[in-house]
Amino acid sequence: MEKPIMGKCSNEFWLASFVSFVLCFVLLCFDYTTLLGSADERVTFKVNQQENPLGIMKNKTNLGTQYHSFKDSVCSGRYIYIHDLPSRFNQDLLKNCKSLTRGTHSSMCPYLVNLGFGPEIDNSEGVLSNKSWFSTNQFMMEVIFHNKVMQYKCLTKNSTLASAIFVPFYAGLDASLYLWNPNITVRDSSGKDLLRWVSKQPEWKRMWGRDHFLVAGRISWDFRRKTDNVSDWGSKFRFLPESMNMTMLSVESSSWKNDFAIPYPTYFHPSNHIEVLQWQTRMRNQNRPYLFTFAGAPRPELEKSIRGKIIEQCQASRVCKFIDCSSGGKNCDNPVNVMREFQSSVYCLQPSGDSYTRRSIFDSILSGCIPVFFHPGSAYSQYIWHFPKNHTKYSVFIPVKDVKGMPESIEKILLGISKDEEVGMREEVIRLIPKIVYSNPKAKSESFEDAFDIAVKRILYRVEDVRRVIREGGDPSLGFADGDDYKYTFPQKIG
Repeated sequence: MEKPIMGKCSNEFWLASFVSFVLCFVLLCFDYTTLLGSADERVTFKVNQQENPLGIMKNKTNLGTQYHSFKDSVCSGRYIYIHDLPSRFNQDLLKNCKSLTRGTHSSMCPYLVNLGFGPEIDNSEGVLSNKSWFSTNQFMMEVIFHNKVMQYKCLTKNSTLASAIFVPFYAGLDASLYLWNPNITVRDSSGKDLLRWVSKQPEWKRMWGRDHFLVAGRISWDFRRKTDNVSDWGSKFRFLPESMNMTMLSVESSSWKNDFAIPYPTYFHPSNHIEVLQWQTRMRNQNRPYLFTFAGAPRPELEKSIRGKIIEQCQASRVCKFIDCSSGGKNCDNPVNVMREFQSSVYCLQPSGDSYTRRSIFDSILSGCIPVFFHPGSAYSQYIWHFPKNHTKYSVFIPVKDVKGMPESIEKILLGISKDEEVGMREEVIRLIPKIVYSNPKAKSESFEDAFDIAVKRILYRVEDVRRVIREGGDPSLGFADGDDYKYTFPQKIG
């Protein structure tokens, strides 16, 4: 006897239902992200993108599968991973910008706008060229560099791909809160907390931090207090074990080999190479009625300072322009004033001040004014990534160890330089301009290599050198953070 039709249909119904369920389950579990590229490719950075002054730019590249293949080909060995730090180490400092300076100094808040470039200079009285000029504060390096990194074309959110790890700790801005605090525990606290956080991340153990780097907008000596005496300056951040395994880029390096100097930010942040070329042409054709210029103030509290003698000689000369930067003087706070005078001079004197280096070095180069140095630590042993090794190509060196060694006449020395030598040095100075400016991170053009590009390239070289040592079975700590006692000594042979 045949089974009832209803029973047969019922069995077929359940079979069809079971097959449908299995198909639905498979479809639901299917990872559609494989069609769009990896999660790493599509993730967006969790960074505040409010309007200035607090905004840090996002990397807006549309990372699809096709792009990823191209990116792999051009970014091999160049990927950078950015640590997503707790906001207290960067963004919170910007939100509390009023506390970043002592009461005797002007507020830092206005300088945070325009991605850290500061307010646009609208009326330059014909001294400047276009809208790529800003009243940039020299302590804004960390914000500027962070924004530049965020637009770096070889970023990755997969740290295993990264050749280097960027730690966006605003070390200089943080230090400015506590540098004058008599409590050394307070001075050291942020740095210790930062290192505690970083060393707990999985990326740390790969090379124990030797692929990590950070940027400081202050001189590196502010982070190298050797003792726990209250009277000693700064924090001991760079002497902490974890910090010694990292590389720091700052506007002035110390004598340790894990510190490297990068140019101070200038007022010029071009959006493309055309703006750079136009400015270079203008500086080549500039009329320069003064033989030399000095912008600065005396340092009577520093026994060995030669500034007082320089000012005396300048004021006594008919071919020297002195820009008084003494307390109360406004001349040096105005970018237009500074650039006008530097553009009018053949040579710009760059003696040491509170430290070896000066932002004025880069303002003078930007103006096509040949820098005159008196100490090797002002440039030659500092900006080794950005300046030619042969310093005679772009500068004049008058070695003066202290005020007793000051020459009787700087004017006479400069007049002794031939016209051909002068023209050659000025041309080399003008060629340096693209290498010492930080271009606008909003710009699409990659047609010229700026100060940021050079710094990143050299960091990647440095990390790769460490990897090579490890591959060859060597000790990566050897020479990585050693001191260099000869870095700031005068050479036996000048020239």
